[in-house]
Amino acid sequence: MPDIGLTHVALSVSKLEESVAFYAKYARMKVVHQRAEGEIRVAWMTDHTRPFVIVLAQMGEHRDTPLAPFGHIGVGCESRVEVDRLCDLARAEGRLKSGPADYGYPVGYWAYIADPDGNNLEISYGQEVGLTVADSR
Repeated sequence: MPDIGLTHVALSVSKLEESVAFYAKYARMKVVHQRAEGEIRVAWMTDHTRPFVIVLAQMGEHRDTPLAPFGHIGVGCESRVEVDRLCDLARAEGRLKSGPADYGYPVGYWAYIADPDGNNLEISYGQEVGLTVADSR
C-alpha cells in the first residue's frame, strides 16, 4: 500500500551522528534507514508510533535555516516526570531553550530543547492533538 498523508519532516544537519544521538536520546527515535550518496549522508528515524520519520541529511556545506525561534518538531512524552527528566538532561548539556511551562488545555506541559544544529524539539505532556483530530471528523 502506498504511503498517504504526512510521512516525514526533513532537516539538514552538520554532523549526522550527533543528530542521530540527539533524537534517540530526547525523542526515543531509532534509525530505520541509512544511505550515502556521494557527500550526502541520510538517516531516517522513527519512534514506531505511526508511519512517520524524521529525515536527517548531512549535505556537506549546505545548511538550511534551523526551525527557530518558534518553528519546532513536537514529541509527546508519557508524563510530566519524563518532561522534567529530559529538561534536566538538556539543561546540563546547555540545550534547554525554554520551559518547562504548563499552558493548560490543550497545549499542556512543554519545553523547547535545541538539537545540535539549533532546531527546536518541543517535548510535551498533556497536549490533546490526538483527541482534537479525532473530534474533528
